[in-house]
Amino acid sequence: MAKRPLAAFAFALGIVVSPVHPTHALAAQMPTRIVSTLPSITETLFALGLGDRVVAVSQHCRYPPQVLALPKVGTFVKPDLERIITLKADLVVISDRAAGNFADRLGALQVPFVAVPSRTLSDVTLAIRQIGAAAGIESHAGEVAEAIERRLDDIRRLSVAQPRPKVLLILGRNPQALTGMVAAGSDSYLNDLITIAGGLNVLGEPGVPPYPHISLENVLELKPDVIVDVIDLSAPAAVRARRAEASRELWRPFRTIPAVRNGRVHADAIDALVVPGPRVVDTAEWLAALIREPSRP
Repeated sequence: MAKRPLAAFAFALGIVVSPVHPTHALAAQMPTRIVSTLPSITETLFALGLGDRVVAVSQHCRYPPQVLALPKVGTFVKPDLERIITLKADLVVISDRAAGNFADRLGALQVPFVAVPSRTLSDVTLAIRQIGAAAGIESHAGEVAEAIERRLDDIRRLSVAQPRPKVLLILGRNPQALTGMVAAGSDSYLNDLITIAGGLNVLGEPGVPPYPHISLENVLELKPDVIVDVIDLSAPAAVRARRAEASRELWRPFRTIPAVRNGRVHADAIDALVVPGPRVVDTAEWLAALIREPSRP
């Protein structure tokens, strides 16, 4: 399996909490002009009740809907520093894996910033707490993080006494064929969510990249009990329905795969899937429903 992550998901999956840049701490007052550079960060800011302070977001931010009207400051791969300076931001929230030397450039210009993580599930609530501390609402952020952790624990408890089917979560592939597949692997927040939802990730073994490229031959060898074949989230509902049926048709000939033989290939998606932010509970509940769905030979 190739070890390259899926480029199309890099903007959403690219964010371990780093402190505010050590050479210049945040101002004593709470920041009032906050810039987000990643969808998961934007969703966290709004979930914390800081939406009215957000003055700009990345080009990939789509949720909540009101962010569509906000100024854009480039992408995770290419953030627009000049635009951020023009906006007079008093807090910039970035990924701890921001492109190039972006953090150093912010520091050199004395722009207050905080760098947060989003690789694993625990990073989600860690980032919530870090952003809350930087924005002056540490106590409230702790409450929000704890509420998410409690809900995830509830989902986990529901699956404890159930069989754990082997799950393959395919995040992308050639739309016309079962080629070019990229799946959820080990050391990813989606691997953690599959476990919480009651599944066993077939690519969750140590050493497997977070988002490996796999082949149909790999799938035939892995023999998953459940396949979640994610379809294009940007397409209209009618188009997505047609693509879902086309996906099931592509898999139908391969009945040696338990998921195919038992009617447990799910061609579906929710928009929270690729954003490791506060809506991880929605994703966990969605996955749990698919994993628990009975076989349909």
